[in-house]
Amino acid sequence: MRILMLGWEFPPFIAGGLGTACYGLTKALDALGHQITFILPKAVARSHASHVRLLSPEEVTARDVARAAPIIRRIRAGGDPAALVAADAAERAAWAGSEFVSEEFRHVTFRAVPSGVASPYGPGSGLTQEQIEALMRRDRFVASSAGGAEPAARDKGAAAEGGRADAFAATPGFLGLNRPAAGGDYGGDLLGDVRRYAELCVLLTRGERYDVIHAHDWLTYPAGLAIARLTGIPLVVHVHSTEFDRSGDNINRPLYEIERRGMHSAMRVITVSFWTRNIVMHRYNVSPEKIRVVWNGIESKAAGAAPTKIRASDKIVLFLGRITMQKGPEYFIAAARRVLEKIEDVKFVVAGSGDMATRMIELAAQMGIGHKVLFTGFLRGHDVARAYKMADCYVMPSVSEPFGIAPLEAMSHDVPVIISKQSGVSEALTHVLKVDFWDVDEMANKIIAVLRHPPLRNTLKRNGAMELRHLTWEGAARKCVEVYEEAVAAMGRAARAAAPA
Repeated sequence: MRILMLGWEFPPFIAGGLGTACYGLTKALDALGHQITFILPKAVARSHASHVRLLSPEEVTARDVARAAPIIRRIRAGGDPAALVAADAAERAAWAGSEFVSEEFRHVTFRAVPSGVASPYGPGSGLTQEQIEALMRRDRFVASSAGGAEPAARDKGAAAEGGRADAFAATPGFLGLNRPAAGGDYGGDLLGDVRRYAELCVLLTRGERYDVIHAHDWLTYPAGLAIARLTGIPLVVHVHSTEFDRSGDNINRPLYEIERRGMHSAMRVITVSFWTRNIVMHRYNVSPEKIRVVWNGIESKAAGAAPTKIRASDKIVLFLGRITMQKGPEYFIAAARRVLEKIEDVKFVVAGSGDMATRMIELAAQMGIGHKVLFTGFLRGHDVARAYKMADCYVMPSVSEPFGIAPLEAMSHDVPVIISKQSGVSEALTHVLKVDFWDVDEMANKIIAVLRHPPLRNTLKRNGAMELRHLTWEGAARKCVEVYEEAVAAMGRAARAAAPA
């Protein structure tokens, strides 16, 4: 099939699981022989490319954008579709330099559109190592203000200052309270970027033929809708996350409307889990007949990593993901405190970045466990693999997780996994330990069990590795192709029904 793929991130530029999923699915579809054009909102610079070879300029220039201005104005004004398709070839030629291919793929062409590319995760999503270290130094301040006592005594001192029995409970954001206002997760001109991406995607695809459009997450839904309306090509939208996952009930209304419009206008909707399917059905009122569940996968063989030179007697418990309300980092820190009351030789590693990073660093310090919690910042590539290889246990305490690829990655590195029951991946996995995200005592008990009991740890490793054989990107790709075929058939039926007798 000829597939037009619309995505917001792709390795090496990733901010979360979306980029990983787009890469795995694209690679699997390519291996099955399907022709894919993948449009991204930025070019991949030579200095950062790991598997991408640029064919011409590394970015679309301001001059290119100026030359494209006439067609963009017509799109904004709701111009006639026929006029858009028949626009001057010189305008189309302005974009030839934005194509690039990857030496890793046989049937995939990538295209880049100029965009500010604001992050969907907002400002403050990354901290430099210097900033992290500066924040961690506050732990020493807390200790000295409490008389340099041991962690338990420091907690009492903190509690005395705050008038609470538990310093953790006194922290802003505890149990999701005082969370940012709706839309607080989004920084820069993100909606403007989404609109510009849609406009330029229409320009890039003029005069080309595809069998199906596959749009990943809300950021690309407007582009998919615009192209589908202009061309009559069936649209499939892929729901990797919803606004209710990201923001709870304090949703950003414009984003919700984009999601809802995309889901209702598509011929088929792919969700990454039945958990997400239920949200799409009940929160967006999408008919279950048009929803198909396709679990994410993992490569059959995990990429190797350079062996770590770090040697320590400490056990390592790992949290790897965005440090945001959705991922439940505060519950991980709370469970860490409970574990450290029973076991001393444990270090907790928080690998990731996000709007709650500063708050979590301060929280660990206030609880007197800052010296036991290491914040690494955002990791990529071999550093991610090294983190897994160092870990004795991986914990994903997500509040609302549509799927969750990180547990699969951890299992592929023979790491025992503890996940929240409020996640899509919990549907797919049996040989993991599951816990409600809010039950920090039970989370701590399960961490202790994994660390103290080698038979349990070894059983999770052995059976988990076997379980991964059934969760592959090739399997996900084949299911997506079935959905594409359904969408094409449904579009054909709709066209015949609309044709005059």
